[in-house]
Amino acid sequence: MRSTASILHLDMDAFFASVEQRDKPSLVGKAVIVGGVSGRGVVATASYEARKFGVHSAMAGSQARRLAPNAAFLSGRFEAYRESSKVVMATLRELSPLVEPLSLDEAFVDLEAGGIDVEDLDVVHHVAAQLRARVAERTEGLGCSVGIGSSKFMAKVASEMAKPQRGHTDQIALITPGSEADTIAPLPARAIPGVGPVTAERLEKLGLRTIADVRAARESELVHELGHAAGTSLVALSRAWDDRPVVASRIAKSISVEDTFERDLTDHEECRRIVEHHAVLVCGRLKKSGQFARTVTLKAKMADFTVWSRSVTLTGATDSLERISQLAVRMLDSLELREGVRLLGVGVSNFAASAQEELFVVDGDGKLLDEPEVTVSPIQPGPFGRRRSFDGRTWSPGADLIHDDYGRGWVWGSGHGIVTCRFEYRGSEIGRVKSVRQDDEALHPAHPLPLAWKPPGEDVLSDAGS
Repeated sequence: MRSTASILHLDMDAFFASVEQRDKPSLVGKAVIVGGVSGRGVVATASYEARKFGVHSAMAGSQARRLAPNAAFLSGRFEAYRESSKVVMATLRELSPLVEPLSLDEAFVDLEAGGIDVEDLDVVHHVAAQLRARVAERTEGLGCSVGIGSSKFMAKVASEMAKPQRGHTDQIALITPGSEADTIAPLPARAIPGVGPVTAERLEKLGLRTIADVRAARESELVHELGHAAGTSLVALSRAWDDRPVVASRIAKSISVEDTFERDLTDHEECRRIVEHHAVLVCGRLKKSGQFARTVTLKAKMADFTVWSRSVTLTGATDSLERISQLAVRMLDSLELREGVRLLGVGVSNFAASAQEELFVVDGDGKLLDEPEVTVSPIQPGPFGRRRSFDGRTWSPGADLIHDDYGRGWVWGSGHGIVTCRFEYRGSEIGRVKSVRQDDEALHPAHPLPLAWKPPGEDVLSDAGS
């Protein structure tokens, strides 16, 4: 156990909804619900204004509409959320080499590993205040809550205490070493890491509603009810015993590099150079990881936002730049460039710990044959369910757009052949609402406005094949 408050937990405030409010001036201070757009959808995030009506994440969209019928329901823009997340994580890594992301919007940081004087609580609080200011500046207005404690559990509890609705004006909470057990005693049992709805219900049946109740229970009773591992862990955590380290590295399931272009590309030679350059970057990361890949993937986003991907899975595993580049370029050869390409990416996955000789298949002329798996989709999958295609027929609420005559804006709603747009963007005045026909040739889908601050290096290292 640590004797210092040296672990920090950062949690972005209503992250997805806050990004939408930041980028849509008319939604500032309004109830915003991301997700739950379709009849069977669920809420991903609700703004604090929407939470006042009882809306919360994982709630059915139909219920959220009953509670907050006048809220803005948006389908979500993962590209914008991911960009802001990258900025936040890069900012945390300036504090310490030990940063453990938990999701797009929260992470643990080992302050001691960053050389910060964790013995001085004033210094620690000042570091947290500077961090919040830096995150707000670099994300152009997003807020976060910061908790600091002697363990991951305490840091997480502290960040929850620091949330805006808890009354902390600076949104920073620090649990002083030595006060941990008293601090967590009145909290509900579900605040203990690993206690989900099912476990909480079983504890409730035993009359154990708070952490103090759990602490007072017999360990044998908890082990009998929950099993040895869960029972003993619950006892330890109820006493604020938590020695879990901050783990910076996670095993990557894939490595990829991709670029989005300012103009749509139609020249094959230009695309080939880009793909070969991406292969160099991917292979550099692959060699650095000490792994070998069995699968090579080429991804493209077309001018109409169709996402195209092709992958080749080898019978062996390789880290050869020549081989990976060859396969990526071969897949590019089958991509129709006439309509233009917005994005190109090269990735490798399906890792092995050692190189494995391939069982090559050749044709009658001795040319190597690979059997690529092709996936072409008009839908970009996201965390909120089905994304509607930008094919001139359907437009997702909240999606970015540009009209040749009216400028940049976003989809307010659509139906019956009409798209209702609000023409505004991050930093603009509240925009006017105008309806246009869905087949209006002047209406185009758009990428979110980029942030001015960029993390060092724009390569994409994916843990989930994103």
